[in-house]
Amino acid sequence: MTIKIYGPAASRAARALWIVHELDIPFEHVPMEMKELKGAEYLKVNPNGKVPTLVDGDFKLFESMAINLYLAAKHGKDGFYPASLEDQAICHQWSFWGMTEVEKSLLTVLIDMFMTAPDKRKPETVADALKALPRPFNVLNGALQGRDYLMGSQFTVADLNLASICSWARPIKFDFTPFPNVGTWLDRCLSRPAYKAARATK
Repeated sequence: MTIKIYGPAASRAARALWIVHELDIPFEHVPMEMKELKGAEYLKVNPNGKVPTLVDGDFKLFESMAINLYLAAKHGKDGFYPASLEDQAICHQWSFWGMTEVEKSLLTVLIDMFMTAPDKRKPETVADALKALPRPFNVLNGALQGRDYLMGSQFTVADLNLASICSWARPIKFDFTPFPNVGTWLDRCLSRPAYKAARATK
């Protein structure tokens, strides 16, 4: 059965698009336009009127991290979704950590830089967001010391989920020089063919 992923590739739906390419899951992409999100038909799929949404048969799921963790648990192979409860919990930890510690600050800068009219920009807000990033990136840099990926030598859903957030550091040209392990890890994750395939999705 082919799953459906609702949401434009330039939204958080990119995470779900990455994982279906990574795991070679048959899927149908429904890009959606902003005006469609509040339409009655889509609200039956996701009452929040937001993206992404996953439809897998009769099962509907929203929230990008929940979608990816579900798909990893259902379709993951060769350790992409770890077998032990403890390692699964660590995957969840890093997925949620990225959303609570990193995402808001990166998104604040990204939106101000690329989606805000020059006269509406808020340099002080951007400066505050940039000041907030070194602390979590220092934590991540330490966690990656001596290892290629968050769980060790293997790429897992934890890396995919967190790298999907950290990828927003690239267009804003965030300087990872003080956090070399993070910069190297992010390059390694974003060089994966599945990430490039997801970015090419229209």
